Amino acid sequence: MNFRYIVSAFAISITLLTACNSEKSEEKKAADAKVRVKEDDKADSLLIAYNPAKGDKWIADFVDNLHKKYGFNGNMLVAKDGKILYEKAIGWADYLHRDSLKINSEFELASITKTFTGTAIMQLVEAKKLSLDDNVKKFFPNFPYEGITVKLLLSHRSGMMNYVYFIDDIWRKEKRPMKKGVTNQDVMNVIAEKKPNPYTKPDNRFHYNNSNFMVLGAIIEKVTGQRYSQYMMEHVFKPAGLKNTHVYSTSEYEKIPVDVVGHDRTWKYSVAQNFLDGPVGDKGIYSTVHDLVLFDKYLKNGRLLSKNSLDSSYVGRNKPVNGHFNYGYGWRLFEGDKMDKVVYHTGWWHGFRHIYVRDLDKNIVIIFLGNLTNGSLMHLDDLYKHFNMPIIRKGAYHGNGSLPGSDED
Repeated sequence: MNFRYIVSAFAISITLLTACNSEKSEEKKAADAKVRVKEDDKADSLLIAYNPAKGDKWIADFVDNLHKKYGFNGNMLVAKDGKILYEKAIGWADYLHRDSLKINSEFELASITKTFTGTAIMQLVEAKKLSLDDNVKKFFPNFPYEGITVKLLLSHRSGMMNYVYFIDDIWRKEKRPMKKGVTNQDVMNVIAEKKPNPYTKPDNRFHYNNSNFMVLGAIIEKVTGQRYSQYMMEHVFKPAGLKNTHVYSTSEYEKIPVDVVGHDRTWKYSVAQNFLDGPVGDKGIYSTVHDLVLFDKYLKNGRLLSKNSLDSSYVGRNKPVNGHFNYGYGWRLFEGDKMDKVVYHTGWWHGFRHIYVRDLDKNIVIIFLGNLTNGSLMHLDDLYKHFNMPIIRKGAYHGNGSLPGSDED
């Protein structure tokens, strides 16, 4: 009887040990998959390799027309199935000094930054350093609003006012210094002190504004004990091999160290950075078309986030506009019956105007980074049609249409 008991106990122990080792092995594989190796650099260099002689002629003609007829000035790229079909740097990096754009010129990404901030927040959720249901007051007890959670910030359902206008008004009325950038913590302190009226109640409706992702940037800094720039470099940029992507804030830099300047729509003036270029998370990341292709790659292959986190990020959290346009966790969405699943983001800030489109079904990436804020990005419909993709404009299927996020970014 004792012998049978011993054998049985031994068998159970072996089973538990095997299961435990198997679980640890899977965890090790997952961890190893997130570690960058030499082969990654070789694969990345092949991905961003481009031979102009083999560039897609149709896209080349389209971009040339976009520049000549509609005034697009910037860098663009179209890739499909891990191959660049066409890329071009077209126009001026700095009109005043007649500096031309280069394909690796770094642009202020404006609201495309929100896709990176959303990625960082979901990483911290995976690491169990915060929860989507955490209240902002958990991190900032003097935050003046009740009921605002991380997931409401991610999906623009917090109901907060837009800090950009609020802070700008205070700085002008109180004649505070306009050159030195304010930090996210500075803004959080002013919100706690002034208690500005919210736009609406939390979780009442979708209301896109920069406050949501500025607060998320502050939360990232609070939870990690690092500056936003440090966390993004260590946990997003470096793992994805983004060698020309940085966070630049006027709270850390007297002069932003890039060669691309934002311009108004008629080249009359360059848009100077000021104290509002200090807060980050809602904006503040500078990058290139090549690095955005790599960002797409490392989101898809699990290096940056698990499939579950990505799937959660790509679920619309609001009532769809025109039945197709929605917002998830840091991503704008387009989806519908018998239509491709597309995640994207637009950007518009201080002379920069962009769109970053990822068709997940057709494995297509379309990037237009512009530093002249005209309406040229209204005229991309034929490019979408060429690839049998959805037309990414809010009014594409109803009414006269509008610029992507023209009233929001």
